[in-house]
Amino acid sequence: LFLAVCAVGIGGTFQYGYNVSIINAPTQHIHRFLNETWTSRYHKELNPDLLTFLWSVIASIFSLGGMCGALIGGSMAIRLGRKGALLMNNIIAILASILMGVSFPTGLFELLIAGRFLIGINSGIGICVQPLYLGEVAPKHLRGGMAMGSSIFLTGGILTGQIIGLRELLGGETYWPLLLSSSCFPAFAQLLFLPWFPESPRYLLIDRGDELSCAKALKRFHGSSEYRREMEDIQQEGFALDGERPKKPWQLFTDRGVRWQLITVIVMTMGQQLSGINAIYFYATYIFEQAGISAEKIPYVTLGTGACECLTALTCGLLIDYVGRRSLIIGGYLLMTLWSIVLTFSLTYQELYSWVPYVSMTSIFAFILSFGLGPGGITNTLTAELFIQSSRPAAYMIGGFLFSKTHCYTLNMLQSNKFYFQNGLKQYCFLVFLLECSLVAAFIFLVIPETKNKSFLEIKKEFHKLNFGRN
Repeated sequence: LFLAVCAVGIGGTFQYGYNVSIINAPTQHIHRFLNETWTSRYHKELNPDLLTFLWSVIASIFSLGGMCGALIGGSMAIRLGRKGALLMNNIIAILASILMGVSFPTGLFELLIAGRFLIGINSGIGICVQPLYLGEVAPKHLRGGMAMGSSIFLTGGILTGQIIGLRELLGGETYWPLLLSSSCFPAFAQLLFLPWFPESPRYLLIDRGDELSCAKALKRFHGSSEYRREMEDIQQEGFALDGERPKKPWQLFTDRGVRWQLITVIVMTMGQQLSGINAIYFYATYIFEQAGISAEKIPYVTLGTGACECLTALTCGLLIDYVGRRSLIIGGYLLMTLWSIVLTFSLTYQELYSWVPYVSMTSIFAFILSFGLGPGGITNTLTAELFIQSSRPAAYMIGGFLFSKTHCYTLNMLQSNKFYFQNGLKQYCFLVFLLECSLVAAFIFLVIPETKNKSFLEIKKEFHKLNFGRN
């Protein structure tokens, strides 16, 4: 089971985190490449506004690809199987790497845009299908920890991208095309290792009706003496579905039986991205500068933020099946509310006392730790647990689309309103995030039951009262 998490994760959510991270290091080199290419092609200087537009397209088209990938990921998982969809997805990553790698020697920045779009599609499919596979192969008592593999590999991808993007490695002017095309290596790794692991047992039995292959897969994952309980659980879910076909995303919106599960996924996914975590990363450089850290050393300090998130994802993976989902995610949002208050005060008074900027730095790391311990890790886990087999792929398509869409929106909002955030709203933007975190925590407390050690059918029954009333 542990090796399956690694084989699935390296080409799944790792790609999302890695490709979000690596684009930051070569920013100036790509600007230079765009200027030189434009001058060589049209024999005139590239307009600064057009340069900004082209760079924005290169940076943000990844999220557009992620939305498209999330929308097709569920369909691929139904037609090709969870494992088959992940293997096929690597072809997209390899093609994207080739396009980004040859863009510089050929002088075609359009290939860079196309490559970023394709690697976005790859990441969107991965962020949809990987947690689907992990949630379906895990036994009940390990389901939370295994589902956390998605967040662990996502944050691991961010940290790896930050490290490889250092100017001493591939972030220098000479190697940046290799940096952008290096996403082919996780794809090759998954193509090498994932074929050794079985398809999702739930997919084999419920969707394909292949009981023999399901039993073989369960024996591989759970052992020949322990697989029967999981087999019975899957059979019960199959009987309850009574041949129901996998649903399309739009069918979930009209299905009263999953109304509150769907509302929960929408609230948690949007709440995760609008919680202020992107603003924290946006403000981090400014806060580090105020603390007296030189510009040359800031990239190394930024590594600490990636390491913090990765560390808390690992910690959350160890705690989730003992503490429970509700306690961790509510606690995470409440801690983020607390650190938003501290950040607002420290940023307001940091010019009065020399030690206050260090309080701001501490709050930055504490906010990231709180996010990783709760919303960053639990959201994907709950999406897998709130739906039964026929609705789960569609739920991940909706969740993945909202994740990419909201991520793109918040980054574009921060970039386009950079002056407003730094000189207008300033630190008081964290009061908005304070309110958002508080409301999401209240929603989870009132609506979401604890799902630890419960089967998918038992969780469905928990929501039955909300969806249909007590009668």
